[in-house]
Amino acid sequence: MPFNRPTLTDLRSQCKSYLLTQLKKVGALLRFSNLGIIGDVVAGMSHLHFGYLDWIAKQSNPYTATDEYLAAWAALKDIYRKAATAATGKTITLTGTAGSVIPAGTLLNRSDGYQYTVNAELTIGSAGNITGAVTAVLPDTSTDSTGGGEDGNADAGTVLTLNVAIDGVDTTATATAAITGGADIEDEEVFRSRMLLAYQEPPQGGSDADYKEWALAVPGVTRAWVTPRLLGAGTVGVYFMMDPDGATTNDNSFPSGTDGYATKETQYSGQVATGDQLTVADYIYSERPVTATVYVASPIKTAINFEISGIATATSTTKSALQTAISNILFDDGEPGGTIYLTDIIAAIAAVDNTAGFLMTSPTENIVMATGGLPVLGSVTYA
Repeated sequence: MPFNRPTLTDLRSQCKSYLLTQLKKVGALLRFSNLGIIGDVVAGMSHLHFGYLDWIAKQSNPYTATDEYLAAWAALKDIYRKAATAATGKTITLTGTAGSVIPAGTLLNRSDGYQYTVNAELTIGSAGNITGAVTAVLPDTSTDSTGGGEDGNADAGTVLTLNVAIDGVDTTATATAAITGGADIEDEEVFRSRMLLAYQEPPQGGSDADYKEWALAVPGVTRAWVTPRLLGAGTVGVYFMMDPDGATTNDNSFPSGTDGYATKETQYSGQVATGDQLTVADYIYSERPVTATVYVASPIKTAINFEISGIATATSTTKSALQTAISNILFDDGEPGGTIYLTDIIAAIAAVDNTAGFLMTSPTENIVMATGGLPVLGSVTYA
């Protein structure tokens, strides 16, 4: 039977009633009477105790535990919260006079102030340039509670500037390939989901759930799907996404890199993955059964276009809400090679205000994705 926690008002009333029934000839308790104040104090302390007991109850099970207590429940299943991860760029090009030296640890600044350090000492070659690797400098968690790892990712072509000038070295450097791999501290609810998966799906030495757990253990990975025998007998395909915090659409969540195998995979050494895919592949390689060959891939972005009639005069607010509803369905129900049911999309649109009388003219059947395909919202045409 559920327990209804009394409110502070209820407790104050109960205390005053108890005082009146237990003390003879006390009369009415005036607003600022000593006995009335004592009753309010007792009620306040009782309310505090009820609150503490409520908090204890929440920490006593993994479904509602928070903070260090959630971490303790997760540790029982060898699941740990993912820390912020610094982004890395392997091909940063610097130019200058041949023979000039860039010391290891040299700071480079992005236009928004985010910083990177040069991984190893570099010397400008005879052609007047040198390519090296950099690692993002994570901000202090006291100033950025997210850990700031995701902010360190940058597109190819990003210009970086020397923090302190170096003789013979030009002040600007260029990322000739994307700077990737940065991830924020794992969101608490995402962490809880991974922990509950571990409780619900005990390790089985290489089941689908095992591969999913291994992929989700990599910083930045928020969703993962497993496809047995993707490339034939003995192979396992793992697709994954890297959703920004609060993401509800697939648009900006695709990994950055190329699909392939782990660095130590000798059978397919010519198809080593790069970027985010390599990070996941290398982690799973150390966990998977020795007989399995794991191929790690980004889902294929597949735009789905919609045509809707009957509400051509709908306001921009209604149209925006409608498109958000469709995007949410594609995000929640989409998976590589999966199926999006038309009835779910129609129900989501119908739930949006001021869409009565709409008719979806395209698509007219369930949306079946090709192997590896993951749906994103394309165009929405109103007729």
